[in-house]
Amino acid sequence: METYDLIILGGGPAGISAGVYASRKQLKTLLVTKEWGGQSVVSETIYNWIGTPAIAGAELAKALENHLKSMPENTVSVKVGGVAAIEKGAGTHTVVLENGEKITAKAILIATGSGRRKLDVPGADTFEHKGVTYCASCDGPLFAGMDVVVVGGGNAGFESAAQLLAYAKSVTLLHRGDSFKADPVTVGKVLANPKMKAILNAVPTKVEGDKFAKSISYKDKISGEEITLPAEGIFVEIGVVPNTGYAISVVDTDPIGHVTIDPWTQKTSVPGIWAAGDCTNVRYHQNNISAGDGVKALEDIYVTLKTT
Repeated sequence: METYDLIILGGGPAGISAGVYASRKQLKTLLVTKEWGGQSVVSETIYNWIGTPAIAGAELAKALENHLKSMPENTVSVKVGGVAAIEKGAGTHTVVLENGEKITAKAILIATGSGRRKLDVPGADTFEHKGVTYCASCDGPLFAGMDVVVVGGGNAGFESAAQLLAYAKSVTLLHRGDSFKADPVTVGKVLANPKMKAILNAVPTKVEGDKFAKSISYKDKISGEEITLPAEGIFVEIGVVPNTGYAISVVDTDPIGHVTIDPWTQKTSVPGIWAAGDCTNVRYHQNNISAGDGVKALEDIYVTLKTT
């Protein structure tokens, strides 16, 4: 069985950044991915990718793919497909692909990201990318001067609301619980803005519109009344699901499934396995952070392979 220096799992900013650096350092590397670009591939326009004032998600995904494939072919190869499992070994580890193929390497980088938990109500799928969005930092400027709604009462929801207040005419936050999950200080600061309103005990029921979303309805858990709010933008922040099911029996994770890492090195609980990007338990998840963490992981992987 052929043994690589490194197998990178994931084709988003973390995985591609690590792959580019692995090529520059002449590590024999295999990158495995189902798709290119990570979560932002669905965004119509991304405004916070450093060095590019605005770029479509699909265009960013293609740029990442092209960058990796422009590197010398004798260092980084690519397999398109999914990962079924990781098998720990002594000195090397094995990746099992969904097609049953097994590949061995001295080091593994887990960089398979995460997926947004979707709003599961009628109309949400219909108007996704047509008013319903899962990234305030990516899409917020598109809704300048409009009335928008944020669904979710945790830190992510309030942080998204804070970003949207810079652009929107008004921001209304809906939370199905009877108290907010976000830090009290964050809640206080955001709700102090006169353009901001928050509603508790609000269970979303449907999204409606024509070509684009126009409103979201919710049921008041106390009164039972169904209320409709006009909203041209609906930002969903009800959590993410890390794409780490294949790894949770191998490396330590948090209760949600994020791989726990040493933030200095990106090392996991298992020697020879690193992780970077949105699949890890870092506090902030952004494309630029993922790219940097992928580079950090690769630097540590290189030093570890060459000095131990």
